[in-house]
Amino acid sequence: MAKYQKTPDAVAALSPEEYRITQQSGTERPGTGKLLSNKEPGIYVDIVSGEPLFASADKYESGCGWPSFTKAIEPAHVNELRDDTLGMIRTEVRSTHGDSHLGHVFPDGPPDRGGLRYCINSASLRFVHRDNMEAEGYGDYINQVEDVA
Repeated sequence: MAKYQKTPDAVAALSPEEYRITQQSGTERPGTGKLLSNKEPGIYVDIVSGEPLFASADKYESGCGWPSFTKAIEPAHVNELRDDTLGMIRTEVRSTHGDSHLGHVFPDGPPDRGGLRYCINSASLRFVHRDNMEAEGYGDYINQVEDVA
C-alpha cells in the first residue's frame, strides 16, 4: 500500500496558482484549466500528495468550465466538507492525505452514473497516463481506466 502525504517539498514545488488553489482554497477561472479538455486514458492524482482521486473513465463534459467526474476512484481519498462561503451552502472536496482543496461536488451530475458532479480545479491535479500508471505505482487502478479505441 502506497503512503500518500503532504510534504514541505511538495508544497514548495507548487506554482503560485497551484498553491493558491490547493493551500488557500482558491478557484481557477472557468475554462482555463490545463486538464479541462484532456481525453487521454489514465488517472488524476493530488498534485501535493499523489493520492489517486479520479479516473478518466469517470470524467465527463459537464459544461461548467472545470474538469468534472461522476465519482472518486478511491472514496477514502476524498473528504467532503460543508462550505458556506460566498453566501451559499456547498460541499467542498479535499484530498484526505494532502488536505488539498480540489473543488466542490454537486448533485446535478448524470443520473445514470450516480447523479454527482465533482467539479475539480485542474491546478489541484496531476494526470498520470495509463501507459505510465504501473511504473508510477498506480497499477492497481488500471482496471478503472477505459480501453483506448
